[in-house]
Amino acid sequence: MKNILFVCIENSNRSQMAQAFAKIYGGEKIAAFSAGSRPSGVVNPKAIAAMKELGYDLSVHESKSLDDLPDVLFDYAITMGCGDACPLVRARHRDDWNIPDPRNMDDVEFREVRDMIRDKVKDVVLKLNIGANSQ
Repeated sequence: MKNILFVCIENSNRSQMAQAFAKIYGGEKIAAFSAGSRPSGVVNPKAIAAMKELGYDLSVHESKSLDDLPDVLFDYAITMGCGDACPLVRARHRDDWNIPDPRNMDDVEFREVRDMIRDKVKDVVLKLNIGANSQ
């Protein structure tokens, strides 16, 4: 099983959706986590709605801090383009995705960011030789 971590500032949009896509495309072969450097404490209703359109219930997720993560070696630690670092996180590979924060975007732009995240997560799953579901 591969451990993947997605980090953004609030853990309310980008990293939450990335975690969801990792669960969708990696299935039982991936343990997906998300966290924020300054978590908001809530998952954005726009993110919940955007993922619901794809059949995923993001309302069961919680906004978490880096301190809430298990003490494991992550195979990938991915920041979402917000300049955040993961100084307390041990990871074999680190990557920063240049993804804009969709928090204040309209629904069309929000979906574009969601789909950008989906495509990037699919690429990581394929790099890990796990194979992606066709969703």
